[in-house]
Amino acid sequence: MEKKPHFLRREFPPREVSSVSLALLLAAVLLLNALLYLYLNKFYTSSGRAETDPGLCPFGYFRLGAVKNCSPWLSCEAINREVRKLKRVGEGAVKKVFLSEWKENKVVLSQLTNSELKEDFLHGLKMLKALQSKHVVRLLGYCEQQSTILTEYHPLGSLRGLNETLHIPKYKGMNTWHRRLMLAIDYVSIIRYLHSSPLGTLVMCDSNDLDKVLSQYLLTSDFHILVNDLDALPLVNRSAGRLVKCGHRELRGEFVAPEQRWPYGEEVPFEDDLMPPYDEKTDIWKIPDVSNFLLGHVEGSDIVRLHLFDIHAACKKKDPAERPSAQEVLDTYRKVLTLLIREAAMPGTREML
Repeated sequence: MEKKPHFLRREFPPREVSSVSLALLLAAVLLLNALLYLYLNKFYTSSGRAETDPGLCPFGYFRLGAVKNCSPWLSCEAINREVRKLKRVGEGAVKKVFLSEWKENKVVLSQLTNSELKEDFLHGLKMLKALQSKHVVRLLGYCEQQSTILTEYHPLGSLRGLNETLHIPKYKGMNTWHRRLMLAIDYVSIIRYLHSSPLGTLVMCDSNDLDKVLSQYLLTSDFHILVNDLDALPLVNRSAGRLVKCGHRELRGEFVAPEQRWPYGEEVPFEDDLMPPYDEKTDIWKIPDVSNFLLGHVEGSDIVRLHLFDIHAACKKKDPAERPSAQEVLDTYRKVLTLLIREAAMPGTREML
């Protein structure tokens, strides 16, 4: 009887293959996490968002451009002698703003326009001096007698022009969900810094509508945000029972927080003395609206909004005490950035595991 040939089949144990694949996958994930940690650590500490900057000069000094040495803040005499106005680039209720030049560097000279608002002007100068950090525009000099302030120039201007800037061919590569989320993190970082500043808890009062908020911030050439206008920055001191009111006029609209609106109805005429004060949680209420603008409408921005939905809903709680702190919002934003970068780097990892 003829024997049938036997064909040998070599079978690999499925468990071995699974174990090797899983080990390789886990190694890749660990490597990705390590690289992600290094990237985010660099982002948080050296990309201009750290609280302190080793490159900052001592109090009363500044460093501009590529110059290595620190110079003292310019005095009245130095400003009059060394600073040359080029053209007016802006004007608000408190001051006129001039693009100027100092030792071949473009700078910004701000001058008080209304003597009745000198107190606001000097308050802004006081805040600018006291809050110098990576979150605040750099002070170069001032002259109280002539009501002038000299600051660093940022050619991209205020945050209002963000979308227009991102349509310029040079900057189109920046128009991504990732870069826009980083800008939102910058913004929340500034709010958190103001709420825990060296002076105490400060409230950003010049923020009655989105356009006004955006005008208070500058967009730097390396795409970060600095706060620029600190004229209306009152102090909350709960232990002393001190709350704030943003101005003496009635505030309306959904942009301002509920506690900033007249609580007694249309039948009762507005009276400043009857208006209850409030605290820094008014800034938290506005974060979702500002972030929505910063995120824009690019590929991936809706996914970011989805991940931020819960924290933004918490920011919009009617009771200020139920809203998160700026630190809690910032922590959530950073976690979302980390998560989305990880998922973008290794799509499908979660399903494979």
